[in-house]
Amino acid sequence: MSAHCMLTGTRPGFGNRISHSHRRTSRRFDPNIQSKRYWLPSEGRYVRLRLSARAIKTVDTIGVEAALARIRARGVKV
Repeated sequence: MSAHCMLTGTRPGFGNRISHSHRRTSRRFDPNIQSKRYWLPSEGRYVRLRLSARAIKTVDTIGVEAALARIRARGVKV
């Protein structure tokens, strides 16, 4: 599964790994993706979301219902 966040849409960034001799090779900067389970009182069920660490803090701030509305507005099926 690709390393992207369901809420923020954060995807891997790409760059170069630079050695001591200054040779450059490709590398990936992966976001810190965690799988987290939230209880949805309105639907009476749990949902499992793949979120970045920053998005988990956002869910804690705005609430799971508002976060789920943003995720569904992006067109992601939950």
